[in-house]
Amino acid sequence: MKLFDVYPLFDVNIISGKGCHVWDDKGIEYLDLYGGHAVISIGHSHPHYVKMITEQVSKLGFYSNSVINTLQKDVASRLGEISGYNDYSLFLINSGAEANENALKLASFHNGRSRVISFNKSFHGRTSLAVEVTNNPKIVAPINDHGQVTFLALNDIETVRKELYKKDVCAVIIEGIQGVGGIKIPDDSFLKQLREVCTETGTVLILDEIQSGYGRSGKFFAHQYAGIRPDIITVAKGIGNGFPMSGILISPIFKPVYGMLGTTFGGNHLACSAAIAVLDVMKEEHLVDNAAKVGNYLLNELKKIEGIKDVRGRGLMIGLEFDYSIKDLRKSLLYDQHVFTGVSGTNVLRLLPPLCLSMDEADDFISRLKNVL
Repeated sequence: MKLFDVYPLFDVNIISGKGCHVWDDKGIEYLDLYGGHAVISIGHSHPHYVKMITEQVSKLGFYSNSVINTLQKDVASRLGEISGYNDYSLFLINSGAEANENALKLASFHNGRSRVISFNKSFHGRTSLAVEVTNNPKIVAPINDHGQVTFLALNDIETVRKELYKKDVCAVIIEGIQGVGGIKIPDDSFLKQLREVCTETGTVLILDEIQSGYGRSGKFFAHQYAGIRPDIITVAKGIGNGFPMSGILISPIFKPVYGMLGTTFGGNHLACSAAIAVLDVMKEEHLVDNAAKVGNYLLNELKKIEGIKDVRGRGLMIGLEFDYSIKDLRKSLLYDQHVFTGVSGTNVLRLLPPLCLSMDEADDFISRLKNVL
């Protein structure tokens, strides 16, 4: 049997990692400014993370959600404290798409509606409802296209207001910062007004913080720059530092009913151990503050470099826009300078390093970038 060929792959076989660096099977060291799509939050192979997972799997890797799992309660308690959402509830699943699926399902249970507002250039996942609210027709199969999603321009509050006052919209789903869409940031004033009009019309506000959350923006959640509280927040990627895990943070306005949501693997013992280790390290090493400090430094220094059309982002979620396709630039960074970066579209270089990136590593990246410009 061979693999189903859906990924265009770089000719690099990564076999180990430490902090913000990875090594391939030829012994070549790379500076990781991408973290495997923003997944690596506390750094590769952090000792505490390795210890927690190793100890847990030696005792019990999995049992189902038919029995008490105190590790889940520990995750919920710690996440509530560090994020400022102690009064919310947590439902644990396995992936970002799955988190958004459950968020949209819960919203529809709540108000009985089925239409969804999403935004141009949004990305929320590749399955069923998640892909339907993603603004990319190329990855939406006919079976996913039910015609119940309206895509609007980001930051156009008047158009959103007009749609919501039809009183038939189940939910508005929006990213804290658009990642795949090119590191586009919703205006703080837009988010505040969006919160108000969702409340006025009985529409559920879902903040997709799968890529922008977990400290990446320099706050625990990117929407916290606007000072709002969504009804549902979806998280994944950085939550497990590479272990498959996701969750939804649920406002007290929702009342749980047995069977309304469910999962086999979600919140298993091994996943929870990974999540607890991540929260331990984030708190002890002040990684949210580090993301803000190093991110601001990177943003300021990158803006000084000639040849970059635009530099935008918050914390360690940064986009560099060029006037030309960056395909060759990205290849040169990888193969010549040994730096992993990401891409949005054809012209935006995306930086999503581990939150432990140091000032020296930031300077190292800037130096390597200048070498290829």
